[in-house]
Amino acid sequence: MAAEFKGTIKLDVRDSVADWAPYERPKAPEGAPNVLVILYDDTGMASWSPYGGRINMPTLDRLAQNGLTYTQWHTTALCSPTRSTFLTGRNHHVNGMGNIMEGTNGFPGLSGHIPESCATIGHVLQKNGYSTFWIGKNHNVPEEDISTGGSKEQWPLAMGFDRFYGFIGGETNQWYPDLVEDNHFIEPPYTPEKGYHLSKDLADQTIRLIRDQNASNPSKPWYTWFNPGANHAPHHAPKEYIDKYKGVFDDGYDAYREWVLARMVERGILPADTVLTPINPMPEDQANAADYVKPWDTLSDDEKRLFARMAEVFAGFSEYTDTQIGRIIDYLEDSGQLDNTLIFYCADNGASGEGSPDGSVNENKFFNGFPDDLKENLDKIGVLGGPETYNHYPTGWATAFSTPFQMFKRYSQFSGGTCDPMVIHWPAGITAKGEIRHQYHHSTDIVATVLDVTGIDMPTTFRGVEQRPLDGVSMKYSFDAAPDGPTEKKVQYYAMLGTRGIWKDGWKAAAIHAPLTGHGRFDEDRWELYHVDADRSESKDLAAEHPEKLQELIDAWFEEADKNNVLPLDDRSARDQLTIERPQSEPPRTRYIYYPNTTSIAESVAVNVRGRSYKIIADVILEEGAQGVLFAHGSRFGGHSLFIKDGRLNYVYNFLGIPPEQTFTSEALTPGKHALGVEFIRESAGEHGESIGTAKLYVDDQVVAEGPMRAQVGKFSLGGDGLCVGYDSADPVSGQYANPFPFTGGTLLGVGVDISEEQYLDLELEALAALARE
Repeated sequence: MAAEFKGTIKLDVRDSVADWAPYERPKAPEGAPNVLVILYDDTGMASWSPYGGRINMPTLDRLAQNGLTYTQWHTTALCSPTRSTFLTGRNHHVNGMGNIMEGTNGFPGLSGHIPESCATIGHVLQKNGYSTFWIGKNHNVPEEDISTGGSKEQWPLAMGFDRFYGFIGGETNQWYPDLVEDNHFIEPPYTPEKGYHLSKDLADQTIRLIRDQNASNPSKPWYTWFNPGANHAPHHAPKEYIDKYKGVFDDGYDAYREWVLARMVERGILPADTVLTPINPMPEDQANAADYVKPWDTLSDDEKRLFARMAEVFAGFSEYTDTQIGRIIDYLEDSGQLDNTLIFYCADNGASGEGSPDGSVNENKFFNGFPDDLKENLDKIGVLGGPETYNHYPTGWATAFSTPFQMFKRYSQFSGGTCDPMVIHWPAGITAKGEIRHQYHHSTDIVATVLDVTGIDMPTTFRGVEQRPLDGVSMKYSFDAAPDGPTEKKVQYYAMLGTRGIWKDGWKAAAIHAPLTGHGRFDEDRWELYHVDADRSESKDLAAEHPEKLQELIDAWFEEADKNNVLPLDDRSARDQLTIERPQSEPPRTRYIYYPNTTSIAESVAVNVRGRSYKIIADVILEEGAQGVLFAHGSRFGGHSLFIKDGRLNYVYNFLGIPPEQTFTSEALTPGKHALGVEFIRESAGEHGESIGTAKLYVDDQVVAEGPMRAQVGKFSLGGDGLCVGYDSADPVSGQYANPFPFTGGTLLGVGVDISEEQYLDLELEALAALARE
């Protein structure tokens, strides 16, 4: 027993308290505005109503009428790269983001890691008294870190944001999103049957975060980055919004281009002499067949009906999301915050051509290099935009919504890929209302503008690391400038997926090279020259007339490439770039063991069964009435699942969502200990590179079903729909059950997945031995 303490202790802290001073946190400059940045995906300038487009955007219209509409605001032509410039104010290759995160290749300009020398706007504002919120899409986390146990150093909270609510990856199902809150994965708060849609949820969460901040710290300004899934595929929207556009696009995309150009000229968005560029401008020796546009007058009646409906779905998706953003604007107005909130409302690249010439009911076919099928698309015309499809319009609408420019998203050398809508609204700081600005600007300029407006400097050193100077320039001067006044931007290079161009002092040089073709031979590229100040649509090649100017710009491109880590160029196909082996945080292995009651595992770090043979074995103890999912990975648009239903073991491989589901079923199972599994033996490659082989369903050591099967070589999804054990999260793999269909009626000990060359029965003996030890 411890000795009893005797005596007293006299503690007098009055003197020390008198000398003590509280830590003074930095405060934002007096009167500094709130900042709301709204960043859509995949939207050409000719889409939205303020620019003359047919898609009604009531909230954006309202902001444009009381703010400024920019006509020469540009991006990088692709998602992750543009978003990285919004984060740091530096060029995308400097940020290590010369491609989307799924296509990074390890070179400095494509590392997928923002360096410490590029502090983010979140870091800087957070250190200067702002609350910082990131809502919606995050496409800037390295693939190997998208996991529960992965490094969080590039997740939003480590990049200077107090809170995050959204999804990590290039896209997600709008009805069944893969959600993250702060640093952990969560399930959606309710289902589509109860009215769930991601755009609505994101608006709800944004209002909640700002309201909570105002309740506790009303003196602090806030910075909110709102990134809806719109308008990226899948194009998902409530049917009532889609039906608002019934018949609106029946005249087709060729007619739309003529119609909208006249409207853009009438509104002052474009000069009166602007020339419409061809729908298929790429020369035959360079063109990517997947980006071809079928002339409208060559389409069948069925194709016209289908393609028009796909545009209606896209329009409904865009307006529905704008309406949800309107709820945020209404809240800001009702709470007295709107006047001193600087709002940027914009898009991250041109309209998307990833739907192929025929459109798609499953955009993931594009990333698998698998063609779309007109009959399959027509069969689902009645459910486009709903949970049953993962749809995307055809390339013709990408061209139309990027009027009057050449091409669309991914083509960084043309304004069709880079010239996007941008409206700025700030009643307390912008006296002009409803005016247009033609100054040339770029997404790198957003950070510089925010810092200029808030009166905060980008530090020269941050956390002990010397900082790279901003590549962008502030747009604040343009707030009160003449509409056609000179720009303060001097030069901007472009490079993406093998394409490249440069703008300098009103001139533009563009290398004629299509992305994702694998052509290579970049030294043979022909360059065109446009005088953008006089030729906004980049329709007239002046290379022969001004060879010295062209060479000046080509030299400038290589100078910028050297300064910004642009080289080497990479134009390999999407499937090739998305499926290359990348370094992982875990050592490579051929056998993976997964256990129930764990969060779904992202495809980027889960076992990779694509393009190879594999075995899946579940160790179970079954009781009477046992049912549910043992293993599932992917969704109805691509994935596979091992499950028990009606007393029988089933394995379904859903190949790119193309019906029918490939299903293998056992006879009735008996209670007791079992090893239940499947083996796929890859035997050859199909016409489009898909795996062709034989699947064998096992109950213990017996083959209980067998047959031919085809499997994907590309990803099950660009983001989300991870690997699950004991349930199926989000959108279920098979239509034979509804999510989550948890395993019940027994004990699921674990699931092993093997991608070695060992025989299934050898592995099954090991599994039974492990089960016996349990």
